[in-house]
Amino acid sequence: MRFNVPQFIEQETKIVGPLTFRQFAFIGTAGVIGLILYMSTPFPVFLGVSIIVGGAAAALAFLKIGGVSLPSLLANFLKFGAEPKIYIWERKEQPGIKVYKRVSKKKEEEKEEELPLKIAEKSRLKKLHTKIETETK
Repeated sequence: MRFNVPQFIEQETKIVGPLTFRQFAFIGTAGVIGLILYMSTPFPVFLGVSIIVGGAAAALAFLKIGGVSLPSLLANFLKFGAEPKIYIWERKEQPGIKVYKRVSKKKEEEKEEELPLKIAEKSRLKKLHTKIETETK
């Protein structure tokens, strides 16, 4: 029997049109900030700040660097910066714990009777290397 294997399972679902919920939240937050600035500040201030906030929201919503979204990249950056970088491991000895291994005499005798391993005369790889070197020159 053949089964269909689901693909693209790591994609977020589209909630609002072509936008995912996270993208919509970034763009919507920038829109709300822009609306508040429009009502409370002079137009030149509104225009300058809204361009910066809108660009940052667009970058957070759509920019991917190396296949990783910008919010995840920033979170990893902050997490890496906050964690300690020095790892020192010191072995602590536990008093009173000793491990002994019992070895029977029969096993020792069997080990002595085993035949030694065969050792190859020369490496075939070395022979092949010399053959290639001599034929290409």
